[in-house]
Formats: sequence, structure tokens, C-alpha cells
Amino acid sequence: MTVEGGLDEPTELEPEQGSLDLASPEDSWTAADWEKQAAAVLRKAKRLGEDDPDDLVWAKLTRTTLDGIDVTPLGTPDLLDDLQTSGRPTRAGDWDIRSQVSTNEDALVDLEGGVTSLWVRGDADLAALLEGVLLDLAPVVLDGQDPAAFLAYAEGRELHPATNLGVPAAEATADVAKAAQRAEVLAFVVDATHVHDKGASDVQELAWSMAAGATYLRTLTGAGLSVDEAAGLVEFRYAVTDEQFPSIAKLRAARRLWARVLETSAAETREMRLHAVTSRPMMSKYDPWVNMLRTTVAAFAAGVGGADSVTVLPFDSPLGRPDAFGRRIARNTSHLLIDEAHVAHVADPAGGSYAVEKLTDDLARAAWGLFGELDDAPDPLQTLDAGIARTVAKREAEIAQRQRPITGLTEFPHLGEELPAREPDPTAPAVRRYGASFEALRDEPPATPVFLATLGTVAQHTARATFATNLFAAGGIALTTEAGDHRVVCVAGTDAAYDEHGAETAAELRSKGAEWVIVAGRPRDWADDSCAMGVDALDFLTRTRLVLSARGTSGIEGEKPT
Repeated sequence: MTVEGGLDEPTELEPEQGSLDLASPEDSWTAADWEKQAAAVLRKAKRLGEDDPDDLVWAKLTRTTLDGIDVTPLGTPDLLDDLQTSGRPTRAGDWDIRSQVSTNEDALVDLEGGVTSLWVRGDADLAALLEGVLLDLAPVVLDGQDPAAFLAYAEGRELHPATNLGVPAAEATADVAKAAQRAEVLAFVVDATHVHDKGASDVQELAWSMAAGATYLRTLTGAGLSVDEAAGLVEFRYAVTDEQFPSIAKLRAARRLWARVLETSAAETREMRLHAVTSRPMMSKYDPWVNMLRTTVAAFAAGVGGADSVTVLPFDSPLGRPDAFGRRIARNTSHLLIDEAHVAHVADPAGGSYAVEKLTDDLARAAWGLFGELDDAPDPLQTLDAGIARTVAKREAEIAQRQRPITGLTEFPHLGEELPAREPDPTAPAVRRYGASFEALRDEPPATPVFLATLGTVAQHTARATFATNLFAAGGIALTTEAGDHRVVCVAGTDAAYDEHGAETAAELRSKGAEWVIVAGRPRDWADDSCAMGVDALDFLTRTRLVLSARGTSGIEGEKPT
């Protein structure tokens, strides 16, 4: 506003838009500067040669997802040049803290502890489970219960509008939709965690959800509802993992995809109700305390990604029915992120990040393409299952080679741990965890240890001895330094020590009864097997356990690695 008699705006002093540089000279860096510094670190780590150009760091540090999408090590403005999708989360304020309950005690304790909605799983007596729950204040989301029975129980009582009858979108009917409309609640769920739990990638999870959502819209509009009415009755459920940025981008991409589906369906709304659940298969039953870290990262990603509701599964879920401590930690994870870290105070905090915007766009475009394939396929489920099988195989290979580490299981395992005892949980879905192959090895540890023979000083053999100890422990195999009648021996030392004393040491060990000599490092002629970075750990551990078994070396004749 111009005030009469005031001074004119000093337009001649206004800098050109985009030209204002607030950085001091010593803080001004270029991409070439970053390449130089990053290259120095990689050369020190022997990941880059002295003659390699500095700009090779981009290729060295770029990570490729299971969907074949490159994740850049550094966000730069040019990543926004070719974006084809747009849209961002609009949630303002705290997300809904949703706990999974199967007993009345769990429900009341969680609500008293700050949970704001209940996810009821299993074939429970709703009247008993929900006794004392104020249905107008706490939304209830059903999963596996009869919606008619719930509405009959709640008749005459006001229900929170975020209450959901929980009917799978594939089973949607006009009768359920109208019943939900009369009660002024939601009715249906597109639960993409089902395909996630089978091993699906982010793109596959997104594509399946869009295919299920589109089918749902066709079903209800064919039954007489408008597109907007149908869209207003459904909630989407996705899994979030400890891969922080892909999880953030996945939720952001989901909103863009659904908005596009609604647009092509001539809907006026573009809204999406989104419920994020921390991943079940990412957790491990061994060293379960690490699951607290995994779920914290996943919950952070859910909040930043714009989820309306977030469920943090208790860290002890893989062991059975979570106890009170596990449930308390789970709900307090969201409280910490909301009340202490203030993650919910900013809408779409990842918006504008070059790397996140690029990853969001890449996921959305890839998922839209797969969605089209599923929509056109004569048997969409068969097409999806075939793709998931390939994803599972690729993930298994990366985990086996420890390129995709699982802390406490494939990396830094603790053989002497005592797992917390938990009762069986009949409501938990059957899920094959990502580390299931290694968990199976840990479930049946061999009775016989491997003898660790070290060469040189402690400083000389510690690195390889530690590596070997952790590797063997990942397969449930203990190492010992106590002399005795040992069938399997692992030699650890430097390359120089191997050159000078390796063959002699191996011969001496064989003379004392060793049947299988393993070298920590690259293969040697005098060793039967070797373990080093990049080895297929699952295959190596299986071979070693076979030798440790009663069958001896005859069972693996001809299988010596080359």
C-alpha cells in the first residue's frame, strides 16, 4: 500500500530475482569442489583410483533401488528439469497416532498413553474390546470384523468421522457404502501392505494400490455412486521402512498417482486419506531392540511424507504378542517425533528438496507405467506376482552378499543374546522377514565351533579376525581360540603373513585334524574356502555348517570355491 506523502519504493536498489547471494566467499562451493572432496575420501577407501577423474564419484555413490531407480548422492537444481508429476502432502499439524489392538486392555492403555485412533485386528468381540472407548473421540478402524455388527453395536452413538468399517476395496458394495454414508464414516481400505509383506518393491506396492483403487471406483460408480462419493469413503494403507528417503518419496508419489486417477475419472476431489504402517518384513527377531531404531526412522519418513495416520508396530512384534513395554515405546515414537522433534509442525518438509522431488517423480512415473500394465494384463495378479518374485530374488541376493545389511542379524550379530519371551500372537499376519534365511541359520546353531588361528600381532590380524567373527556369527557359528580337535579352522592375518606362513600353517592344522581350512581374505591355494567382502555369505555359511555337521567334507566334495 502506498501512503500519501511517503517515499517511493527504492526499486533501483532491489536485486534481480534469483541473483541475491547470501553466502560469504569462503562458503561458496561448486559441484566440482564437492567432487574433489568426495573423490579424496573414495581414494582413501580404495574405491577410486588415483588416475580416475573426480566426477566418477557420481557413479560410485549413486545407489540403485530394487526398482532400478537411481538415487543421487547429492541433490542439485538440475534434477528438477524433467519432472513430469506434481502435488504435495497437505496435512497440517499432528498426524493421527494409530495403534493396533486386539484386547480391551491394550485399547484403553494405548488411549490413555496418547494414541488417537484404534486399528482393531482379528475376530474380536467388539462390545468387549471397545468397552470404555469414546467412539466420538477415538476413530476405530476395523480389519476383519463384520461392519454390520460394529454399526449395530454403535447404534445411537456418535462416531468419529475418521472411523472406517475396514472392508477391503476389492469387496466393496453399494450396501456397505450407503451404510457408511448414513453413519458418516469411511467404509473401505486399499491395503497395499499385503503386497509389501509378500516382498513387493515400492513401485510394485504403489502400482498395485492404484490398480485396486481404480477397480474400486469402477465397482462403486457402476453401483450408482458418484466418483467423488466413492473417493470419499476409502483410505489407503502403505508400509514405510527404514529406507528413509524412498519411504518419504513413496507416500508423496502415492498422492500424485491417486490425484491423477481421480482427475482421469472426472472427479472434483483430489484428496487421499493415507495410513502408513511401519514395515513388518524389515524387522528381525534377533537383536529385536534394533527394531526400535528401524521403526523410528520409518515413522519419521511417514510423518515427513505426509501420512494422515501412522502406526508404529512394537519392536517385539516378530517374537509374538507385544508386551506393555513394546507398545509404550511404539506409541511414544510418534509422540517424540511430533512433540519433541516438531516434525509435524511443517507441511511437506521434504518439498523442494531436489533429491526427494526427483525420487518422488521417478517413483510416480514408474508406478504409473506398471499400473497401466496391470490394468491391461489378462491376469493382473499373475503379472504382479511374477514381478514380486523377481524383486524378492534380487533382495535375497543383496542380503546374502551383505550389500543390504540387517544390523544385529547379518551385521554385528550377538550370538550370546537371550531373546525376550513373548506369547504367540494369533492376530499377526504370516510374513517372511527380509532376514528370514539368516534367522533360520540362527535358529539352529551348530554345536561345534570354528577354530580361529591368527597370524602375526593383534594389530595385524584384528581386522580380518573381527570380520570373520561377525560373518560366522551371522550364521549362528561360534569361533573359539581354545586348542582342541577342530574340524573347521579359519586363518586370519595379513596378506604378507599368508604369503610367508599360510601354506605351512594350513599343513600344520591339517596334521592336527583339521578337515576344512578357511582363509579370511581372498582365496589361497592352501585353503579350502575363503571369506571376504562381497562373498555370498549365505552360501559360505551353508557350506561351513555342512562341514561342521556329521557328514564331514565328503558332503561338499567338488564345491570348493574358485
